[in-house]
Amino acid sequence: MDSNDGRDHLHYVVRGERWLRKIAPMRFQAVSVRPGCTHLTIEVKGIWSMNTYNWYSQLIKPTWAPPSWLFGPVWTVLYAIIAVTYGAVLYQAFAGKVSRIVALPFALNLIFNLAFTPIRFGLKNNLLATLDILFVVGTLIWALAAVWHASPNLRWVVYANVPYLLWGTFATVLQTAITYLNA
Repeated sequence: MDSNDGRDHLHYVVRGERWLRKIAPMRFQAVSVRPGCTHLTIEVKGIWSMNTYNWYSQLIKPTWAPPSWLFGPVWTVLYAIIAVTYGAVLYQAFAGKVSRIVALPFALNLIFNLAFTPIRFGLKNNLLATLDILFVVGTLIWALAAVWHASPNLRWVVYANVPYLLWGTFATVLQTAITYLNA
């Protein structure tokens, strides 16, 4: 995320103008659309952006915390991996080639993953964000184990998600440390 102007940016994947109106009924100071690696990103600098930036910058973070600019590129790559691999699993499940129950942990993982940012930066609740990210990693492990046992043809999904598992584990430790340091 660029913070050249000292503000946090909220990033949304957009699938049409109607969708944007539903998720973002706020007054905007500025809106820009730019092409990303795998999607269009809308940067919304809303009313609470400055408050979010100030709140996050004032948190005590461990010395080993990465710079904030690193999160955007990492998540862009990870979301591309997630889109391809989860899409393959969901396709196989709905085509009847693997049990639909195999898709459950993948769906839950997406829900918990997408809930993290509103909990962390919207509610500004470190404890709930820590619990959520534990669910992210837990459902990811469950998903990878489920697909490993369900279909030898889908084991590539497990290997492809190793970077997500590593980053998710690191992010869990980081979030837990931030929660502890700011308790």
